[in-house]
Amino acid sequence: MELELKGKTALVTGSSKGIGRAVAMELAREGCRVHLAARSLADLEAIAQEIADTGAPRPEVHAIDLAERGSPAALAHACGDLDILVNNAGAIPRGTVEAIGEDRWREAWDLKVFGTIDLSRAVFSRMKARRSGVVVNVIGMAGERNSAEYIVGSTGNAALMAFTRGLGGASMDDGIRVVGVNPGPVNTERMESLLRQQAMERFGDAERWRECQDTGKLPAGRAATAREIADVVVFLASPRASYISGTVISVDGGKAFRA
Repeated sequence: MELELKGKTALVTGSSKGIGRAVAMELAREGCRVHLAARSLADLEAIAQEIADTGAPRPEVHAIDLAERGSPAALAHACGDLDILVNNAGAIPRGTVEAIGEDRWREAWDLKVFGTIDLSRAVFSRMKARRSGVVVNVIGMAGERNSAEYIVGSTGNAALMAFTRGLGGASMDDGIRVVGVNPGPVNTERMESLLRQQAMERFGDAERWRECQDTGKLPAGRAATAREIADVVVFLASPRASYISGTVISVDGGKAFRA
């Protein structure tokens, strides 16, 4: 299927690894000119070179902490007019309402929740002026299947789902689509980090993280690959999804509905 993305300009946050990296690679493969944003300049430069080595234009890189006040607006200004924004930055820790203190809770939300909202607001106004653009928010399954053991992420993801649906429900009148993707378990560095947290809670030893990976409870006995999530994100960002807005697509192999 031709996705009609050639010549489009896209920004992918959290693009130094995992899902964000996979999305950036696929957008570049489809002919987009890509901007990469994350905290680590070295990681971004490595991804940019990897993309350039495929023959695609070398991406612009932006080493930036979107949790800092004013950073989302600065990034939007640096990128100029965008056809596509993929909000993917953010890593929220596991823990109960008693285990996660106020500072850690706010720190996690400043990046994942407010980083997404503030960057979307900054980019949305420029898209609205041109009456064209797509915002794809990579959120997470915990927003629809809430967990007391992941209370910060469950609550934050639910908020981003509401933001996506509320904004996307009206945005097509301005020529803009806003959609979301809820990945289930994905085989990334982030997944290993969460499993290490679980191992510390259960065994007091993060190195026993593989014992917490119960693949028997996962659809098809495995986690998704980052490419499988990226393929959905890239399709939703494309003109071939031109009448999809205000909705959140689950990509979890049906896990949210398993007993």
